[in-house]
Amino acid sequence: MLCEMKTLFLLVGFTAGLSAGGWQAGAVAVDVTPREPIWLAGYAARTRPSESVRMPIHAKALALRDDSGTVSVVVTVDLVGIRREMIEPIAERAGRELHIAREHILFNASHTHSAPMAGDPTVYEPYMGTYLEAQKAAIGRYTEALPNLIYSAIAKAAAGLRPATLWFEQGFAGFAVNRRRVGRRELPGPVDHDVPVLAVKAEDGRYLAIVFGYACHNTVMDDYTVHGDYAGYAQHMLEERFPGAAALFVQGGGADANPLPRRRVEDMERYGAILADAVEDTVEAKMKPVTGRIQAAVETTQVFFEGPFDRARWQAEAASPTQPVALHGHRMLAVLDRGGSIPQSRPYMVQAWRFESGLTLLALAGELTVDYALRFKAQYGPDTTWIAGYSNDVFGYIPSLRVWKEGGYEGGESFRFSTFPGRFTPDIEDRVTSAVERAMAKVRSRQ
Repeated sequence: MLCEMKTLFLLVGFTAGLSAGGWQAGAVAVDVTPREPIWLAGYAARTRPSESVRMPIHAKALALRDDSGTVSVVVTVDLVGIRREMIEPIAERAGRELHIAREHILFNASHTHSAPMAGDPTVYEPYMGTYLEAQKAAIGRYTEALPNLIYSAIAKAAAGLRPATLWFEQGFAGFAVNRRRVGRRELPGPVDHDVPVLAVKAEDGRYLAIVFGYACHNTVMDDYTVHGDYAGYAQHMLEERFPGAAALFVQGGGADANPLPRRRVEDMERYGAILADAVEDTVEAKMKPVTGRIQAAVETTQVFFEGPFDRARWQAEAASPTQPVALHGHRMLAVLDRGGSIPQSRPYMVQAWRFESGLTLLALAGELTVDYALRFKAQYGPDTTWIAGYSNDVFGYIPSLRVWKEGGYEGGESFRFSTFPGRFTPDIEDRVTSAVERAMAKVRSRQ
């Protein structure tokens, strides 16, 4: 039996004529809170399922139609990640039933570590103990229900368009800390403290939606309660301050950033309030109008894992006294034993949206380290470039070459906790950057 989920539609507006600026917009929130105890994703140290819900979690969608009739949709989910294996069928359905092109649908996960496991639970199974069979079933029910809920957000947003105007500006919030310096103070500590904000207003001046970003892990808490962490609190606070508006959080290049200090409920509430204050201050200041059509492009490249890929490597890992190494070796051997093959590469998606007025939104797959955000902002303009990591396919850390050379968890060791063979080859940054440049060339050439 599927786990029961409450679906809450915060539908904004109905189809109407275009606004003077040429935009129509619709925003929807769908409740995706689990209705049964379920394993929470993000921490291997957990030893039991969730015990309560601190705050509901959501899938949200903002649909925008420009004066050409083209519809673009931003989809945000309060989950640790979303894999392309789940996302692409949703996008295909939206293309087939709603006629929205793939490049015009952007999926982003907040990376909260207090949301349910969705997808293949293999990595977490060694930690489930006596809960294993019951939790595999619960995760299966949740995973089966989730695509329809996400799709419903897209469909309802696209059906609820009304005349609107768009506004953009960036603020700042300072609680993100480069976590690689914790214990290794000799390392550099770059962070991205920008808070990009896209405000969507109805013709009467009311806010229909507020989309905002930040580059920092949602890892304040590590307990057994369901919630969206600091980003969930920020969204909730903004929806209270701007009644009728849907607040959508977009995770940035925060793979090597943590909110510090942490682990207390008051920390989570404080960081949520700081981020909400930064957004509110930005919205209430002078924002720049966003005009013109959205030019969108998707570029897919291959990123490669380091070899070798033979059985001897996995046997050596399986014999390691270090638990994560041994478990990873056993996972790889299990693939071979059932006749499977070890992947040597993974498709990597880059998505670019460019508004004619100058705003550029770059959405990159994986857990994106901050060097990419800083590099692309410098390259394409810090005032008008918005970098979103954790987009379209969240399958592992994407280290810059600097981080790759430094090593450590983000540099490659994190793949011990995955179903992939190991860290990337050292050309990872070049491959990602080349894909971004190709996507940017496409959207710029159409304007």
